[in-house]
Amino acid sequence: MNSPLLPSREQTLARGMRRFEQRIAHCEALNRGYFWARVIVFFAGILLTWGAALRLGSRAGGVVFVAAFLLFTAVVILHRRLERWNEKFHIMRDLYAEQLARLTLAWDHIPTPVVSAAAPSSPLELDLDLTGPRSLHHLVDRAVSTQGSLRLAVWLSAGLPDCEKIARRQEVVQELKALPRFCSRLLLTFRQLTAQPLDAANLLDWLKLPVPEAALRRVLPWGTLLAFINITLFILNVIGVLPPIWLLSALAYAALYFANLGLISEFMLGVVRLDGELDKFQPLLYFIERYPYGKAAHLAEMCAPFTQAANRPGRLLGQVKWAAAAVGLRMNPVMGLLLNLLMPWDFWAAWLAARQKKRMVDLLPAWLDTFHELEALISLGMFAAQNPGFTFPHLQEAPQTALFMARQLGHPLLPPNSRVCNDFTCQSLGILNLITGSNMAGKSTFIRTVGVNLCLAYAGGPVCAISFKSAPFRLYTCIRLSDSLGDGFSYFYAEVKRLKGLLDAIRIPDLQTQVVESMPKTAAELPLLYLIDEIFRGTNNRERFLGSRAYIKELLGAPALGFIATHDLELAKLSDTHPHVRNYHFRDEVSGGILAFDYKIRPGVSTTTNALKIMAMEGLPVEDDCAGSLM
Repeated sequence: MNSPLLPSREQTLARGMRRFEQRIAHCEALNRGYFWARVIVFFAGILLTWGAALRLGSRAGGVVFVAAFLLFTAVVILHRRLERWNEKFHIMRDLYAEQLARLTLAWDHIPTPVVSAAAPSSPLELDLDLTGPRSLHHLVDRAVSTQGSLRLAVWLSAGLPDCEKIARRQEVVQELKALPRFCSRLLLTFRQLTAQPLDAANLLDWLKLPVPEAALRRVLPWGTLLAFINITLFILNVIGVLPPIWLLSALAYAALYFANLGLISEFMLGVVRLDGELDKFQPLLYFIERYPYGKAAHLAEMCAPFTQAANRPGRLLGQVKWAAAAVGLRMNPVMGLLLNLLMPWDFWAAWLAARQKKRMVDLLPAWLDTFHELEALISLGMFAAQNPGFTFPHLQEAPQTALFMARQLGHPLLPPNSRVCNDFTCQSLGILNLITGSNMAGKSTFIRTVGVNLCLAYAGGPVCAISFKSAPFRLYTCIRLSDSLGDGFSYFYAEVKRLKGLLDAIRIPDLQTQVVESMPKTAAELPLLYLIDEIFRGTNNRERFLGSRAYIKELLGAPALGFIATHDLELAKLSDTHPHVRNYHFRDEVSGGILAFDYKIRPGVSTTTNALKIMAMEGLPVEDDCAGSLM
């Protein structure tokens, strides 16, 4: 699907990388020139100043010194400006390299997501490679904060659709797809600020700190009065009008100050930490506030909390920054001592910070929530721009045609130049699609392809298909299982529990009277789409067949749509007596001792097996008559 576009997109990204590498090389050359220019101007200025002072007098030497100083300052300013441009070019080169890595699935060069669990936390995430290393989340995520990355991971692994939210997300994602400059500029702004991921909890923790209002109401008036009296008495003592009775007022002032300082210490430390966090967040929010959204009406509506004139973060966070800076002055021991001798500075600064905190209680969480939402949507928008051949899915609660229909459906975690896509349609609920085929033919990949694209659709992103229409389903998977020594579960028992959970999730055992048009509307009551790979693989052949057949009969006709991949060709005979069973298969061929697959799904039952072929090709012993069939 994407193959015809791939070379040109690779070349475009490679050209962008080379362009910025050339600019970096040019900056490095200029950087060396500016370094020597600074050295020459510095020493030349000293020599010329000394020479002019000796030959022409001190006034001439002063003029030369001022001129040399101004020239040196100009060179330093230009040098720093060059260094900023060089930093920007490095970041842009890295962004192009990351885009190329995402396009070609060069996993080692795709940055690890801010939120990256060592292992997925749910069966759905594990079965469909939704989170963790080399997962869908790893590929899509561009978030710069912990909360934004986590939000995207939750969207991708929900497995439960909300059609209204999906429609709203798609509107914004499609606009972001057409605004690559907005997305890249936001990433550039972040990387110019810090290399560490942002954590909004550090900002919100400030809002949770208790404000020492009682201490402030008690200390501020009396402390200010005592400070004024103390300064007045000190001045009168200095000019000889009064004896040093200011020492008594100073003692009273110090007693009041230190008796109440502990009441505001925790709050003050929280404000100091806030100052550093604002340095990271404020430029990002300010960029969103000032961006001209133009025709991107849905994006503009989403970013309204940043653009409302009365509550713009640029102005209000600037005021918070001033309050935090006032608190930060006390961190310098000398400055803190001088300021608190003149007035109860710490308490006035705490009062100012508490006043700003009251203004931010509602605004800051709303800004951050919108920012995290925007991060997740930007990730999906950049993913859509990176894959122009992908399409935005149509999710309809009462589809007029097929229940599930996809054209050229492919797996987004497979390289575009080797990805094989398939068409697939399911007309009604209660159907079980039984997929047979040889080892490595593509059965498991296909059922994962269905699941992972539904998860992308539920997140609001584009899917790897030319067209994609589906009713909303709850997703349930039983693909990758393992025994649990800690819980005392064998592999087979873990599978039994997972399959029992599927029957519980279906809830309604009979669909004889239910039709698609009357599908329930609440998310918890949506029909199920289940994906099973190799049912009951943890037991012997006879019991596996008997158990699988009985289990499949229980699924038939239920308010669900099923996909089961199996090697057991006997199960395909269920279609002879049960009209809800649909047989599909993948083929393989052996030519010249080489096993080949086309990964195309076809109706009917598989007519080939390849386990013994693979064993023989790898040198394992097989029966003579089986080995002869390979010739």
